[in-house]
Amino acid sequence: MTGTASRAAFEIVKGVREILTLTEAEVEENLDPQELLDGLEDGFRGLELGEVQSPFRPELTVPGRGFSLAMSAWQPGWQMCVKVVNVFDGNLDLGLPNHLAMINLFDPETGATTCVMDGTYITGIRTAASAVLSARLLARRDARVATIVGAGVQAREHLRLLPLIREFDHINVCSLHVAEAERLAARDDIAHASADLEAAVRESDVVCLATHAAAPVIDPGWLKAGAHVSSVGYFPPEGELPHELAQRHRLFVESLDAFEPVPIGCAELSTADPSKATTLGAVVLDPRAGRRDDHEITVYKAMGIGMEDMVAANLVYRRALRDGVGGVMAW
Repeated sequence: MTGTASRAAFEIVKGVREILTLTEAEVEENLDPQELLDGLEDGFRGLELGEVQSPFRPELTVPGRGFSLAMSAWQPGWQMCVKVVNVFDGNLDLGLPNHLAMINLFDPETGATTCVMDGTYITGIRTAASAVLSARLLARRDARVATIVGAGVQAREHLRLLPLIREFDHINVCSLHVAEAERLAARDDIAHASADLEAAVRESDVVCLATHAAAPVIDPGWLKAGAHVSSVGYFPPEGELPHELAQRHRLFVESLDAFEPVPIGCAELSTADPSKATTLGAVVLDPRAGRRDDHEITVYKAMGIGMEDMVAANLVYRRALRDGVGGVMAW
């Protein structure tokens, strides 16, 4: 033994530490959409290989107001990530987003906090990015027409990301709120608002459901052969995606946890067969697990998992450190 005296646990205090803080605007400025798509593809690969820990998410419910979810994930080489996202629909009447989130990152060597960042922007874009990644992996290579159903945050992020994966001739934006669809479509030269949802879906190679609907928003019979459909909406006990699509066509999910009861899994998959589903990670590892021909309809149903937050938050953190962005707070 050496002569160096060690301190007992009761003699050690944390003291004051400095941690990086990032606002919503700083998060957005430091998250490159193309890097996010590529990072998520790597994340799904790691998830499939068992390299990522992304446990079930617990929920707190405030009756008549909203609910709160805690989501965590870690993969070697990354900071540990824990996000709390609060979904309060009444916020829109107050001028606040209905999804509010905060993300904490932790050093995997010590467990010490390294960063506190706003998670509201990340929650929106990472969900859309995973759906758009599903289209990158599964849509036909010659896909030229897409339709986004919805005109909210998810629709906005889909419109931002879709042009990164295919050279679309045009993108339809459909919503019950036509004026909102028109304002959203005005953000991109190849987008236009369509009041005829059925016609828009019938011509589309990629259909992105991005609503807060409590019931299915499209008829499965509208889909053309070879279409790819993605769904990111969450409104149990039903939701925006017709059960028939998940039952009758090739189904893809982030993980098989999607078949757990809500709030862990997806309400629309309650009647689907998990044994017939394929994870995105399996497709990343072996493209033969994806689309088999140009005629089959492929369906992706999102639930949102901690791995997606981990990837997005770490990309932001690394760039912010590199460029000296953000504030500092004492912890």
